[in-house]
Amino acid sequence: MAPAAPATRHLTVLYDADCPLCVHIRHWLLGQQQLVPLRLVPAASAEARRLFPHLAHAETLREITVVGDRGQVWTGTDAFIVCLWALAEHRPKANWLATPAGRPFARAALYTASAWRQAVRTEGGPADEAEVAEPACDDHCAPR
Repeated sequence: MAPAAPATRHLTVLYDADCPLCVHIRHWLLGQQQLVPLRLVPAASAEARRLFPHLAHAETLREITVVGDRGQVWTGTDAFIVCLWALAEHRPKANWLATPAGRPFARAALYTASAWRQAVRTEGGPADEAEVAEPACDDHCAPR
């Protein structure tokens, strides 16, 4: 029998500080009872670059990114589910959203939020424009 993996002690959520929806969700997350503590850091900020020098920071502005205390990285739909999993009231929903039956709903929620975000995001975030490149996409990229 393999030893159990150590429990996740905290998660860092990289959010777009130039997006009103992202800032609202940040405040909402901070107001929830957390089973796993969440640290919320503006994406592509100096703090994010210091904490996670290995990340493609321009990409963290394009889609939600969550980093675990053991170096795990979740993006897109997976990051959305992990955020809910960290919350006492929403863990059962996160567990369901992670199933094949629930995943399409998580993907649709993220797609809707991404479309709204693109419509309201203010210009000129902390990312260096020269660093922003087209992302490699799969089914969870934000619409353009």
